[in-house]
Amino acid sequence: MANTYSQINIQCIFAVKGRKYLLTKDIRTELFKYMYGILENDGTYPLAVNGWKDHVHVFFELSPKMSIADHMMKLKSSSSKWLNNHYFNNREFNWQEGYGAFSYSKSQRNNVIKYILNQEIHHRSVSFKEEYLGFLERFKVEYDERYIFEFY
Repeated sequence: MANTYSQINIQCIFAVKGRKYLLTKDIRTELFKYMYGILENDGTYPLAVNGWKDHVHVFFELSPKMSIADHMMKLKSSSSKWLNNHYFNNREFNWQEGYGAFSYSKSQRNNVIKYILNQEIHHRSVSFKEEYLGFLERFKVEYDERYIFEFY
């Protein structure tokens, strides 16, 4: 798209279906590289990809060619297929439906990257539920508890 310019920073958060702790350290290392490549191949500039045993944070500069929904659909479907083929012997690994998407200014990027890269340390004291609900409250996102991630 000639003469189209944008600089939109998006953090998306999504969880393993059933909130199972399936993302071991070895899996996470390879999964996050794979996800980085998916974003890059879609013309998106990945800034950070990380997470914990049951969820993922991706932070990227949104491409004007695709919507956030298109990126998340491709990222989640491609990565679940890859996980099934490489780690779960087609045992139907799935992500939970939906995701959270939050926007940031360019001046906030370094702080968001640092936060995402420190997920292991962060989750020693904060549960995923506390973290996710905190994002919704901080960004003043109205939500219906029936339609947020399943928290067990």
